Amino acid sequence: MPPKPYVRDPSAGKKPFYVGVDLGGTNIKVGVVDSNAKVFYRHSIPTEHDRGPDNGVERMARAVHDAIAALQLKPKRDVTRVGLGSPCTMDIPHGMLLEPVNLPTWRQFPLRDRLSEECGLPVAFENDANAAAYGEKWAGAGRKAHSIVLLTLGTGVGCGIIIGDLILDGEHSHGGESGHILVNPADDAPRCGCGKTGCLEAYGSATGLIRHVVERIERGADSVLAQRHRAGAKIDGLAIAEAAEGGDALALSAIEETARWLGIGIVTLMHTIDPTMVILGGAMTFGGARHQLGRSFLERISAEVQRRAFPTLAKKTLIRFAQLGGDAGFIGAAGIARLEHLHLRPEGLPSPKSRRRS
Repeated sequence: MPPKPYVRDPSAGKKPFYVGVDLGGTNIKVGVVDSNAKVFYRHSIPTEHDRGPDNGVERMARAVHDAIAALQLKPKRDVTRVGLGSPCTMDIPHGMLLEPVNLPTWRQFPLRDRLSEECGLPVAFENDANAAAYGEKWAGAGRKAHSIVLLTLGTGVGCGIIIGDLILDGEHSHGGESGHILVNPADDAPRCGCGKTGCLEAYGSATGLIRHVVERIERGADSVLAQRHRAGAKIDGLAIAEAAEGGDALALSAIEETARWLGIGIVTLMHTIDPTMVILGGAMTFGGARHQLGRSFLERISAEVQRRAFPTLAKKTLIRFAQLGGDAGFIGAAGIARLEHLHLRPEGLPSPKSRRRS
């Protein structure tokens, strides 16, 4: 049985409300957020991307309407706009998905305009990492910071950069692709999922951590993970974390090495952007501030930053864990919709495909 939506009485909320949609390769999260970044509705539905983009848009629109109806709000009067965060390459001004790896049948699709047509509301469109970053800036760990860099650590390394209310999209909608900054130019550097070698993501992601552990096991390192590997069992980030919590030397040193590379990448971002705060989120934070392993992970990153950064930046730049968890994407998408409603961010341009239909 699918989980029931979280619903909260909206009478305590500040109008207008905004609907945030966080589109992922597996699930679509939908939330209703008020003008003070308070969440009044939260629900998730499966993406089912293989059914195609038109079906996906129809189900997203239905989820938006269901969210508004559950709170007994009125579109346009109480809920003025929808925000949509989406993964993969895109043309943000025109609201287009380009070559989405996780949504292979959605190529060259005018996602923003199609969702707006189905919802009957304007839609603000943004990269999912930037949406999550704006969520942390508006309502999470960065709410008192003027500028933040959010790194989402998981299978890859995502990044969003926010300065004031400016979301750094870049000229070609590729701003903040910091998982692919070069940290090792050596010819034998590991290959990243993007096809290039030496990227931060190749070292600072769960994929990089697992590769590092497996390579050391195959060179003869002793570990409880080696026994698992020889038995044909899968080695994943959770298995490595559990081994580290049990004191396994290989797991602990591999996590420290991952942290070191992340510190190197973070220093590059600090020297380029000079943010108030760097925030770490995603699935690979080892329990975050609530767990000793997470705290040790952050300490190792911070130590590398202290060793390499300019003194002023090393002293003043805060490095913290994210606070919003899986809600960051839809909260940030709703917040970006709010920016467009308040004319603090320019609205997008019609997609080329929308212009051809009109």
